[in-house]
Amino acid sequence: MVWAGISLGYRTDLHIYRRGSMTAVRYRDDVLDTIMKLDAAEVGPSFVLMDDSASPHRAAFVDDFLESEGIAHMEWPAYSPDLNPIENFWDDLGRAVCRRFPPPATLRDLETALQEEWRLLDYAVVDYLVASMITRSTLYMKARGTPIHY
Repeated sequence: MVWAGISLGYRTDLHIYRRGSMTAVRYRDDVLDTIMKLDAAEVGPSFVLMDDSASPHRAAFVDDFLESEGIAHMEWPAYSPDLNPIENFWDDLGRAVCRRFPPPATLRDLETALQEEWRLLDYAVVDYLVASMITRSTLYMKARGTPIHY
């Protein structure tokens, strides 16, 4: 599992979790409590967590944890990946890794490629994607919640 975050003028490190799948407990302990609290503190009071509708993100105790830590959390419509700008960034990252020659041959090669390509992705792209939220939201409302393919 791979996790990272973006905001205007900022992106977190890319975190690769090797063992098992992401559960709600693991998400809270390994991502929110270990990484997200530091990122939220670095960004300051304007920080709002935007995740997706993955089941580990929706657990009640995850919401309780965020509330207890004072971390604002954006409410998401169900099945709305078009609204989340990091989805485009994940796509860019995947394409960059696929363009590598030779392609990654082992899991270690893949992890190295992901880390290298993550560091090379342009901050201007991050800012553009985050700034596109107004347009995405407007299109989503006009489409009455149907996919906007952004």
